[in-house]
Amino acid sequence: MSTDPETTETSPSEDTGTDAAGGAEEAGTDVTSDAGEGADGTGEETAAEGAEGAAAEDTESTGEDAAAEGTDGTDGTADAKAEAAAPELSEAAAELLAQRLERERIERRKAEKAGPIAAGTKLSGTAADLLAAVRAVESGEKPVTTPFAEPDPAPRRSATPEAVRRPQPVAADPGAPATETVESVRRVLAEGGAPETLAAQVAAALGEGADDQLREDPWQLLRVPGVRPEQADGFARALLGDECAPDDERRGRAVTTWLLEQAALAGHTALEASALTAALAKQGVPDPDAATQSAIAEGEVLVFQDALDEPAVPVQRTDEETEEVQERPVRVLIGLERYTLAEESLADGLAKLINSVPKEDGSAADWEQAGAAKGSTGELIRAVAGHGLVLHTGGEASLEEPAALLRAAAGFGLRAWAAAHSPVGRDRFAALLAGSGAGSASGGPRDPASTAPGGPAPDAPRDPATDGSTPDGSTPDGPGSADGPRATTLAGLLSGAEGPGRDADGALDLDLLVVLDAPQLDVETAALLSESLPDGARLVLAGDPAVLWSAGPGRVFADLLASKACPQVVSRRPDLGPVGELVSGIGIGELNQVEAPGKEVVIVPVRDAGEAVHRTVQLVADSVPRVIGVPSEQTVVITPGHGGAAGTRALNVALKERLNPGPGRFGGFDPGDRIAYSPTPGRTIPGRVVNADAEGLHLACAGGPVVVPKERVEQAVRHGWALTAHQAVGARWPAVVVVLPGDAAQALSRPWVYTAFSRADRHLSVVHGVDQALPRAVAEVPAKPRTTRLPVLLRPQVPAEA
Repeated sequence: MSTDPETTETSPSEDTGTDAAGGAEEAGTDVTSDAGEGADGTGEETAAEGAEGAAAEDTESTGEDAAAEGTDGTDGTADAKAEAAAPELSEAAAELLAQRLERERIERRKAEKAGPIAAGTKLSGTAADLLAAVRAVESGEKPVTTPFAEPDPAPRRSATPEAVRRPQPVAADPGAPATETVESVRRVLAEGGAPETLAAQVAAALGEGADDQLREDPWQLLRVPGVRPEQADGFARALLGDECAPDDERRGRAVTTWLLEQAALAGHTALEASALTAALAKQGVPDPDAATQSAIAEGEVLVFQDALDEPAVPVQRTDEETEEVQERPVRVLIGLERYTLAEESLADGLAKLINSVPKEDGSAADWEQAGAAKGSTGELIRAVAGHGLVLHTGGEASLEEPAALLRAAAGFGLRAWAAAHSPVGRDRFAALLAGSGAGSASGGPRDPASTAPGGPAPDAPRDPATDGSTPDGSTPDGPGSADGPRATTLAGLLSGAEGPGRDADGALDLDLLVVLDAPQLDVETAALLSESLPDGARLVLAGDPAVLWSAGPGRVFADLLASKACPQVVSRRPDLGPVGELVSGIGIGELNQVEAPGKEVVIVPVRDAGEAVHRTVQLVADSVPRVIGVPSEQTVVITPGHGGAAGTRALNVALKERLNPGPGRFGGFDPGDRIAYSPTPGRTIPGRVVNADAEGLHLACAGGPVVVPKERVEQAVRHGWALTAHQAVGARWPAVVVVLPGDAAQALSRPWVYTAFSRADRHLSVVHGVDQALPRAVAEVPAKPRTTRLPVLLRPQVPAEA
């Protein structure tokens, strides 16, 4: 490693872009974008504490990211021009619709679960009370009441893929609340002293009759992302007057649900009962056990008893002790039905894959010949030949192995597809499938943000009328050869916006699917994926287990690896070069000094956040283009969080001023600005601003043009010169500048450092202001645990040891 001689000038006297929230807002992490980095707790009690603090850190970020899920809108004129018939849903809206249909399916599955619970007959105390509450509901002694009325789901989209998919504006949410409902909610909010701007979100959360529900139970305001219990308490006091009390059952239930929602933001699918009751007590609930039981009885949360593992060494007991201990110990978990039932659905789908026999596609001789390939490539092909589910682990270089598998499978006549987390990852892998490299600066697809400000869109030279491609430069179904394997994004595959489409039964029309970036799978997405596969299909989950986990709840890939329920292939292809050597050491907890004769790795020490911002701008705008040869358009900045004096907000302000100055006349944006577009929480698509008009903000994103309605710009679009590590997952750039200001020390962990450093292809600069906190994080701070049920649910699939 070396110190860049081009960055030795003194720091400016003016402090750049200090955020008033400072380190308290995000000390490095954003709740939605970087939830998996540090919001989880260590142990169950701290897990709940971290969940409580998640909303307090950055309610602005939580609200704006989560709002992207339910406030999509579009201009009717644009739809009329694009389609004479019924308007087509965008990828974002189609994905939301697919998630809604999956939740409806889970509701039906829950209704089918009838009969008493056999386990837990020897429980006592709180656990017995919780179980009794569940049985009371199931037996009909107390009816389950649902305080929310969700809008009916829109009709399912046709499974038949279109001949050509034209880029569409962001479509309106099919379940958007009626104007009358929003206005009635607005009046109730005004009466209670709450911001009237929350009306649309409240109406969307509570559905028809939202105003009456809010009057009857003011704490339902907690259903809106970003609202905290103390704010809901003030609203309730204004509406209820003397009837408002801390021991109100309605408050206890609402706070219970809110805490579990915060835990989900931190990555947990459920919490232990003890951790939840402790968190309720800290929120001023006088009787946490009663509040929990009330929430269970009303059907707002679910309770589970999962058997714990037997001790490794058998305990010798007398006959009397054996009679007393007739049941294995259990842990009581409480969770929101949305996530807990999705996890059960996922376990069922995975069990089906594990136990099924793949379709006999291709002859045995073909598979045997392909499996004779050297090293872990042949091992992967042989495993896929005889199993429905296979896990593949490795770094960037290992992607050649699933690419070889897909090429071989396509040669056998299989309908072979790959699905990546982001459009950038999709295009890089498509280039690898085509044999042009892994998407490096010299051979990979271009980043839409790399076009010079004000220049033409990256895909403008293509003529769809002559080359058969869509406006984003791909084939109608996805990048890749029409006769060979092709690549898509996972969101586009599941929503139907891209990919092979679905067959008459509603299953994906494919034989082999390789999911890249598998650590980014949350339980809901993974459940929808497993339910969408046709009988006899093969699924390969591939990814680097050392990167950050998903932004959504769960740790699907890590749980599957730990369960050992299916074949696992570990790639033996190392990532080469100084950056690859550095990242490989971080993966095993070592921060090594590497030789970088070509300045592939540069350390830039700084004293404070102001100097960190100054050095970062200098590196991106001058040093890296001049010394390394990578233009600023192909360089990305990664920092631990959005807030703080050197967070993404402050860095983007400084980088815009230097690289694309302008008045920000389109909601703070100008043509040529690099942006990060979030169609749904947890997904970030890089791009740039083209222009704006009455329809909204026009973007050139990876995957094609996007129009974001003006009312959604603030929630869905950020400047994108600087990103968080979670936003950068699934993509790589020729050059990366990682900024580590002093106030970010507590946010660092080994997965965060590994993810940030491994986004660089050719050059990595580290603006270093955390002293020994960096090596300490790499050596001593692993990924924080998440509470999930998937390992227990997968236990029956693990082969018994001989």
